[in-house]
Amino acid sequence: MDYRKRLLIRNKRIATGLMIGAAVLFVVARSQKGHGAWEWVAAFAEAAMVGALADWFAVVALFRHPLGVPIPHTAIIKNKKDAIAGNLAEFIRDKFLASGTLIAKLREYNPAEHLAVYLMSRENAAGLAKGLTRVCADSLDFIDDERVQQLLRAALGNRIDNFDLSSSAGAILDTLRKDNRHQIVLDDLLNRFAGWLATAEAQTRLANSIDDMCTKEYPLLSVFIPNREQFSKGAGEKIASRINAFIQEVNADPAHEVRGKFDTAVTNFSDRLKFDPELRGKIEAIKREAVHNQSIADYAKNIGNDLKSWLNADLCQPQSKVQEKIAAAVAGLGTALSHNRGLKDSLNEHLETLVLHYGDTLRTAISGHISGTVHAWESEDYTNEIELSIGSDLQFIRMNGTLVGGAIGLLLHAVALLLA
Repeated sequence: MDYRKRLLIRNKRIATGLMIGAAVLFVVARSQKGHGAWEWVAAFAEAAMVGALADWFAVVALFRHPLGVPIPHTAIIKNKKDAIAGNLAEFIRDKFLASGTLIAKLREYNPAEHLAVYLMSRENAAGLAKGLTRVCADSLDFIDDERVQQLLRAALGNRIDNFDLSSSAGAILDTLRKDNRHQIVLDDLLNRFAGWLATAEAQTRLANSIDDMCTKEYPLLSVFIPNREQFSKGAGEKIASRINAFIQEVNADPAHEVRGKFDTAVTNFSDRLKFDPELRGKIEAIKREAVHNQSIADYAKNIGNDLKSWLNADLCQPQSKVQEKIAAAVAGLGTALSHNRGLKDSLNEHLETLVLHYGDTLRTAISGHISGTVHAWESEDYTNEIELSIGSDLQFIRMNGTLVGGAIGLLLHAVALLLA
């Protein structure tokens, strides 16, 4: 039996026992014709019995009709269920969940500070990392479901079909051209090429290419070239040197002809991406072929399967690398948050903003849930639950009513004797 029910039954029995005891004592005292001390006992018992009966009626009337008689304004909790539900929901909404109250509690709690302390704990970081990795693994299992894959493929295919790749690429090129930022790309390419030409590997390749060209294109001349290996090596170094000199010349001159031609080429290609039907059609065809290519789809699926297998295998290890990395990142975040006052203030301010933005919606939803839940309860179940929660305490009202009533009866009897 539920502890609350046992306690309610016990307190009911005590209160009822006191009421019956007062009634028995009243009968005994009256049978003695009110002689001597029995006069006082009768006064006590009479008042105690009245107090007990009155409080019994009051307590019972909260939950049901006394003795089953439908007296007006009884069974209050049962009959006022809907009103109580609405009032309770409004009370919680307006008092406990008011935006001002929530903001005050939020500032008092300082969630950013508590979060920092929580994340810096090695044990908490490890637990959070374990949970996150398990969510990742479960998510991969969810995505592996064929029904989910069909939905994802359909959604992704629809997005890609509606995506204008040519115009987007043209817009990216236009962005790169602003403030001549595309010239920075040209500089980087030229510098990388110059750096490669300065290596022994590049110069050896040039020397071999020159020697091979002489052998194939000028076989008779190559016979008369003394020390062909040294000649080819020197020619390769000179060609690399001349190319590097040309690159330095381009880098040093913002108005160099090469830069102008590069700018024109980028501009023309950007325009073609946006307005040339032939080029746009070719790019669209390539996009569709890539989207519907079974080999690419299988490759992507295999990558997902390999990732899932690797993640599951790693999670089975006592020292999971993934969990260690995530735990370290979580602890690092906690440390950074702890030592950065501005970051903590920013987090707290954003939380307050969220409360202000979504507080009304949340309060309305919670109050609606409370009200709807109480409305859905059966009246008898609702009444029994309320009685189990507060009924045992209400029995003390009956006990006190009996004893206090008896004491008042003695007081009134004493006053009556004095007045007589």
